[in-house]
Amino acid sequence: MAKFFALKNFTALSDLHPNMANLKIIGIVIGKTDVKGFPDRKNIGSERYTFSFTIRDSPCHFVNVSSWGSEDYIRSLSESFRVAECVIIENPLIQRKDTEREEKFSPATPSNYKLLLSENHSMVKVCSPYEVDTKLLSLIHLPVKESRDYYSLADIVANGHSLDGRIINVLAAVRSVGEPKYFTTSDRRKGQRCEVKLFDETEPSFTMTCWDNESILLAQSWMARETVIFASDVRINFNKFQNCMAATVISKTIITVNPDTPEANILLNYIRENKETNVADEIDSYLKESVNLNTIVDVYTVEQLKVKALKSEGKADPFYGILYAYISTLNIDDETTKVVRNRCSSCGYIVNEASNTCTICNQDSSRLKSFFLSFDVLVDLTDHTGTLHSCSLSGSIAEETLGCTLILSHRARGGLKVTILSCKLADPTEASRNLARQGHT
Repeated sequence: MAKFFALKNFTALSDLHPNMANLKIIGIVIGKTDVKGFPDRKNIGSERYTFSFTIRDSPCHFVNVSSWGSEDYIRSLSESFRVAECVIIENPLIQRKDTEREEKFSPATPSNYKLLLSENHSMVKVCSPYEVDTKLLSLIHLPVKESRDYYSLADIVANGHSLDGRIINVLAAVRSVGEPKYFTTSDRRKGQRCEVKLFDETEPSFTMTCWDNESILLAQSWMARETVIFASDVRINFNKFQNCMAATVISKTIITVNPDTPEANILLNYIRENKETNVADEIDSYLKESVNLNTIVDVYTVEQLKVKALKSEGKADPFYGILYAYISTLNIDDETTKVVRNRCSSCGYIVNEASNTCTICNQDSSRLKSFFLSFDVLVDLTDHTGTLHSCSLSGSIAEETLGCTLILSHRARGGLKVTILSCKLADPTEASRNLARQGHT
């Protein structure tokens, strides 16, 4: 076998024409959708299944490929390859595409044609990277849009509602990738979602949500504060819950990981040079971003929180509320290391003080990572009904408006872990009115 498949042995995407037959095409997969089922009009009561993907064989040429068929065939074909893998397609049908109709839901391509795979006649084979010309493999790092054709995150935030519903391109670094969340809709369809936090030189945090399994799988491979992405054709909307602009990956979206462009290289250098600052900012704002503080309206007393914690024993879901109290213990006279701690610049976790190493991401003490200082203070909060001990107060959160996130923890005192999201002086009138509602004078 030759060391690699020579591109000259295949039909180039630039040469496609409807009259061609017995085609053999090679390309790298740059985008892919989930498998979907639709009612079969010809066979009432049954379903047909479909999925599509986009392949590329040169910097200027890429096309969409669709396949329809039985559930077993479509699912098996879809699961046989992933984005960034190279495939050989044999005997596809070439069709002229209806640009206006099809590119409403599919990636925009420079070709006038699309490929259709037949269950009975077509074949898809996955190539080993060692068999493929390196020129083909390098295309995975080339955006499908012009490298300067994107919005900075600050531009999206600044334009606000004027971009609501628009489809645009984004160049950003990955700040964090959330765990996939699975759910069932009211009509019993299973779904999933994953939140990715992005940042760039202009904005410290911006949310991009993935709703399909293919983009979630891709996102799970991204390294926080090390990966840069060029996301072409993402939808921008105003997130009412978080009260901010956010991006959504849609069926038109193609995401290029670690683009080989001057703009992406500048951003990559930026995140490397500011790695310590980025981690510190992430720790400060992680909890604040998980919920919109403006949506927290329930007022509790310390006693009510303890009762609620007992009733919720065994459940890990957090609940949120407002507490009118005073800080009864602020232990800053203890050893300095208990108030100001070293955190790892790579993962953000507290460094082991005895060994001076990060036990999470750096098991090899001979390759020490850099650290940064971070506040880590425990305070007691007291009102007329009791005291909450060892509440976490860290970073700049104490300078924000009052709010609490309450998370059950069997390791914390009384099974209740309290983290302060924001803290400020309460208005006496407001506090009295709310406390009166709790049945106290």
